Amino acid sequence: MSESLPVAGREQVRRAAVRLVRQDLRGFLTTLVLNALAAGAALVSPWLLGRIVDHVRAGQPVDALAACIVAAALARLLLSRWAELAGTRFSERVQERVRGQFLDRVLALPYATVEHVRTGDLAARGTADVALVGRTLRDAAPAVLVSSLQALFLVAAVFLVNPLLGACGLAGMAGMVLASRWYLRRARAAYLEEGAARSALAEQLAANAAGARTIEALGLQERRAAGAAQAVEHSRRTQHRTLFLRNVLFPAVDVSQVLPVVLVLLLGGLLLSGGQVSLGAVVSCALYLLQLSQPLETILIWMEQLQSSGAAFARVEGVAVRSPATVGARLPQDDRIVVRDAHYAYDGDDVVAGVDLTVRPGEHLAIVGPSGAGKTTLGKLLAGIDRPRLGTVTVGSVPVADLPPDVLREQVVLVTQEQHLFLGSIRDNLLLADPAADDARLDKALATVGADWVESLDAQAGPLEGARLQQLALARVVLADPHTVILDEATALLDPGTARRAEQALAAVLEGRTVIAIAHRLHTARDADRVAVMDAGRLVEVGTHDELVTAGGVYERLWTSWEGGQSQSRRLKTK
Repeated sequence: MSESLPVAGREQVRRAAVRLVRQDLRGFLTTLVLNALAAGAALVSPWLLGRIVDHVRAGQPVDALAACIVAAALARLLLSRWAELAGTRFSERVQERVRGQFLDRVLALPYATVEHVRTGDLAARGTADVALVGRTLRDAAPAVLVSSLQALFLVAAVFLVNPLLGACGLAGMAGMVLASRWYLRRARAAYLEEGAARSALAEQLAANAAGARTIEALGLQERRAAGAAQAVEHSRRTQHRTLFLRNVLFPAVDVSQVLPVVLVLLLGGLLLSGGQVSLGAVVSCALYLLQLSQPLETILIWMEQLQSSGAAFARVEGVAVRSPATVGARLPQDDRIVVRDAHYAYDGDDVVAGVDLTVRPGEHLAIVGPSGAGKTTLGKLLAGIDRPRLGTVTVGSVPVADLPPDVLREQVVLVTQEQHLFLGSIRDNLLLADPAADDARLDKALATVGADWVESLDAQAGPLEGARLQQLALARVVLADPHTVILDEATALLDPGTARRAEQALAAVLEGRTVIAIAHRLHTARDADRVAVMDAGRLVEVGTHDELVTAGGVYERLWTSWEGGQSQSRRLKTK
């Protein structure tokens, strides 16, 4: 049952952006001041040029004014480059924080969320969305900041030269304001929909790639191809929607950039003929408005990037909604695991229904039952990977699924047939279980599981064959040091010789711990302190092996069937 991660609201995104700025306030203020100075320097040349026009008409010298124009241009160039350098450094630091926070939040997600969230959704947020936010912080944000300051100063300068001409210029920009408001009202929802469609497409492609052999074996190629085509079509439609919004915005902007200059020249000509304004003032205002077109064009070009980046930032920040608040979290009082009236369903009827079970500290409990009885699902509930639909699963009176990952790792660890080898060294793979462990602890953990093949902790971890990979996983269990280990046929996929070596390592890991073994092969149940029997999602019997064999119930039938199969297998081997 897959689900999508939430999307952060506008207020949450705003707070996140303010928090990022506050974390590097000095860099932000430096960038702001330098850009303001560069924008101020850009105002000098048009004003001086207007003065030169008036001086020429009056027959006055202009050498000093021309020198000032050159100095102002040089100052603007130097300040702009300095501001660009400061802005790039600031944005790179912020980008690093965004990536780090996202990774920390993903690693802090509850196991239940990671288990059920759509893989494509999480992958798209961690790659395309984070990269888009990073590019925006590096490129768009400084450009928009610079252009906004320039536009503000230029508009103010026009009003200072002549308020009437300034008002005329602003009136010519009305079309751009209306088009921008129309665009902004629709853009966020459109870009969020585009991001969701991109995630759905990534999910389809990832699922098809991962299950290619199964799809081919079951003849599902056409069905899966049709599903992928549908996802591609939906993604295409959402991209066309955002493209339509841009196609409305940009032509309106192009017209609005030319119109203010035309209106100022027309009105300026009328005022000039009436002696109400000087030619230099008209020239200065026209030049200011011509300069205004460049920052406004920059802002509007980046507006599309800012909207898509804002939607991406909302998706990145949405991971924080699911990340648990570890401050003040309740800690288990003891090691006792208690299941009370637990129900769980994937889609439809409950696969675990009304289970009551208490696991005593230090005991070895086997969970058995026919195929589809709900054994593995109950194991996931006990490990905190899934949360019961009804009822509770607690360790030390605290719901297992509510424990932060670092606390849960110290309480309960699930060991399955499938283990993952992470990129990096042996040391990197082991430190995942206990980042504070020193080399002596790492070596001791490897020795505990019999991993004498490790020559150096700094050696690359992979690729490894089954037994060695399982030993590395068990060494991580030793480092995590949980009081309870849940085994779901951890050696079932290994060949007999490899399985024996892995089971020897497993025995060393389990010493002194509570063990819950999900047993598909009943010799595991025979050696357990107690056996819990599942049937059709319900816990039907609990007792020792001998008690249940003599009780004549479900376990007795399973044991008889398994013993008969083993006897037949031995006879075939003898022949």
